Amino acid sequence: MSETPPVVLTVAGSDPSGGAGLQADLKTIHQHGGYGAAVPTLITIQNTEGVNDVELLSPALIRAQLENLLGDLRPRGAKTGALGSRAAAEMLAEVMDQTSFPWVVDPVWLPTRGRPIAKGDVVEAYREALIGRAALLTPNAQEAALLVEEPVRTVQDARRAAQRIAALGARSVLVKGGHLEGKDRGVDVLLHGGQVSELAAAAVPGSFHGTGCALSAAIASRMAHGEEIPTAVARAKAWLTAALSHAFAVGQGAKPVNHLWPVQSKP
Repeated sequence: MSETPPVVLTVAGSDPSGGAGLQADLKTIHQHGGYGAAVPTLITIQNTEGVNDVELLSPALIRAQLENLLGDLRPRGAKTGALGSRAAAEMLAEVMDQTSFPWVVDPVWLPTRGRPIAKGDVVEAYREALIGRAALLTPNAQEAALLVEEPVRTVQDARRAAQRIAALGARSVLVKGGHLEGKDRGVDVLLHGGQVSELAAAAVPGSFHGTGCALSAAIASRMAHGEEIPTAVARAKAWLTAALSHAFAVGQGAKPVNHLWPVQSKP
């Protein structure tokens, strides 16, 4: 009899095109050997060409979903995506305090294409309520720049930003390099255990959608299997690079990650 897969929870927005959000998270979790459970935070009107509109779910509704789910299932890991509002972020922080499994927090505010998917001072809510509760924070360069209030354009900027975010209370930080400039594009910076390291991979040319969602879901899944953060990050990044290299178009816009790409290093 095969081993029961660990439950991995995603708390994120819905993307009807399947390239990002809950839909992408669930496919990624499955591919990395987890059982995906999902709590939606917001509904988007979007396709591969961009986000056209957003409808936020109330924090009370999100909380009710979480409390009902956590009264039954026993996740071994979780990740967050778009939360949509300061009130939702603060509510989630209260729920996180009642759990014992690790949370990967992916701050999602501005999609690559289309309108913002957050309202109000969400950035400050992350600083005050979520950063200190996350096992790992995974901002891209633009999101890291908002958190530290200074530009993040190079690897050196990313290293400095990771240290400044850690000073805000983060235990581990992964600044993703997909939005860095020039030769630095594709180099991620990981701060863990007080040490900063760089994870380089060849930048994959093309226009893609949902890469951050897939990476954070893969990391959370691998952590749910018991991998330490540096190992989970490195193996998730290797899978994502291959999945991007074999991405295919499903619409007229950006390609989604090939979530079906085989995982070479099983948890």
